[in-house]
Amino acid sequence: QLQLVESGGGLVQPGGSLRLSCAASGFTLDSYAIGWFRQAPGKERERVSCISSSGGSVDYSDSVRGRFTISRDKAKNTVFLQMNSLNFEDTGIYYCAANAGVWCPANIDDYDYWGQGTQVTVSS
Repeated sequence: QLQLVESGGGLVQPGGSLRLSCAASGFTLDSYAIGWFRQAPGKERERVSCISSSGGSVDYSDSVRGRFTISRDKAKNTVFLQMNSLNFEDTGIYYCAANAGVWCPANIDDYDYWGQGTQVTVSS
């Protein structure tokens, strides 16, 4: 079965850190660009970061740039999102998605695989 599985979410205080993982099973991520998305309650899903299939290019939304770091480990067939200096606005369900191409498409409907999501809650 081809799937993505996120893990690493949880409850954290403001200023804290979490590292999310996006692991693939049934296929390798080598030829896929990976996007991390989040969806806050009552809001649309937004992309917070993307890493190219080669790992050579990354980008971040303005809201997380400088605090989040995306990376990929080919040996583990996993993409990570290191999240530091978390604040209340970072609360939401975080999803990873894979696109069989070099970069992340702008349209969320163009991704090939989605994970089930992992909850991140920032609260004091």
